[in-house]
Amino acid sequence: MSKTVKDIMDLIRENGIQMVDFKMVDINGQYRHVTIPAQNFSEDTMKSGIGFDASNYGYAVVEKSDMVFIPDPDTAVIDPFCSIPTLSMTGNAMIIDTPENRPLPQYPRNIVRAAVQRMKESGVADTMLILPEFEFYLFDQVGWEVSGREISAVVDAKQSYWNSAVEGQGVVVPKQKNYHIAKPFDISYECRSEMCMHMKDAGIEINYHHPEVAASGQFEIEPQLGEVVHMADATMMIKYIIHNTALKYGKSATFMPKPIYGEAGSGMHVHMLLMKDGKPVFSDDEGYAHLSRTAHYFMGGLLKHIASLCALTNPSTNSFKRLVPGFEAPVTVGYATSNRSAVIRIPAYAKSPEKRRFELRNPDATCNPYFCYAAILMAGLDGVKNKIDPHENGWGPYDCNLFHLPEEEKAKLQGLPTSLDAALDALEQDHDYLTAGGVFPEELIANFIKTKRAECAEMSKIPHPAEYDKYYNL
Repeated sequence: MSKTVKDIMDLIRENGIQMVDFKMVDINGQYRHVTIPAQNFSEDTMKSGIGFDASNYGYAVVEKSDMVFIPDPDTAVIDPFCSIPTLSMTGNAMIIDTPENRPLPQYPRNIVRAAVQRMKESGVADTMLILPEFEFYLFDQVGWEVSGREISAVVDAKQSYWNSAVEGQGVVVPKQKNYHIAKPFDISYECRSEMCMHMKDAGIEINYHHPEVAASGQFEIEPQLGEVVHMADATMMIKYIIHNTALKYGKSATFMPKPIYGEAGSGMHVHMLLMKDGKPVFSDDEGYAHLSRTAHYFMGGLLKHIASLCALTNPSTNSFKRLVPGFEAPVTVGYATSNRSAVIRIPAYAKSPEKRRFELRNPDATCNPYFCYAAILMAGLDGVKNKIDPHENGWGPYDCNLFHLPEEEKAKLQGLPTSLDAALDALEQDHDYLTAGGVFPEELIANFIKTKRAECAEMSKIPHPAEYDKYYNL
């Protein structure tokens, strides 16, 4: 049930709220915020919004950069990390050029809402449900330096195998043997349980949490399926909760896709399905893996555009250190049932018609979730519109472990981009499916590519410690 301004005012009064915090999102998918005293919050705040400079958030707006942020009352939640009682809301950025204002086309939340509207207008579906899986590391110590005199990074996780000689109680986990490991080795259990309790308080229902494969402090929290705009908001809040709860327990959380050499990387697999008039669009008892023709076309769109999608779903140079063979990371453009080596995996356990779905396995949580989910939806809709059949295009199904194929067979497979630069090349050449209906503005894509190109150029100039190992004495 949607909240009203009165509901927010009641929430403020009943909980002794002293500050109201407005969380906004920059181009990289990070929270920024502005806070006002609760006594200054009024119905006019919800109507007129809070002014901000969009250019400082990374948006190269054609219009004047002065915008207003209009909070969405349905996102209101009491912030558990503020000692002063604080109510938090996110919302939408608007352009001040009409009496009613209009949405800023480049603002991430407006983009995912526009993608949903595009889906509804297509007649394919009226609701997209997604389930992102959040993999992350919890470190007891982390530090880095990038300067003329030192290029280094140091991390530590108390339970890691590398502490076997110094951990006095022997509570260490062998390399790559952390998956579902129990106490006493699971030393962050209470921390993660508290994370999940905060998520529930924020209106985010959780399926489970557990240790992941990497022994150096890797874990996963999985929410329940949710509507795509809600889950984009929830993704931001989940990351916020994980980071802040970790700090409370004296730990540091990271969603870096590959923070540890030789250990498993962290992804954000995205499960998805479509509904129309309350009925599942992706279910068909007669189809491969019980998926409908529409579901296959949707997968076809994702696989056709996967190279350019990677620029938005994996937008860091570190992302492509995870997308390598050998760690259950998807590196092959294809689909299959219960196969983690393909980009699209169809979970065999999702048997009921309303749960039949597939997951896209390449994304990671360095993405801006609003861009990521909107791009996934737009690529899938393009596949449905153009009837892109993944089987006819040679993308599977691959019902075998692709890592174990003979080398001559592997050579025939299409792979993901191997670098962010290559993904940006693909995005430059292939983005018409994103700009369809004006969902992704051309100027946003151009600015995003420019920003990320600069990142790649900067990273390419920095010597790597491993280069000393390889070349110092030549």
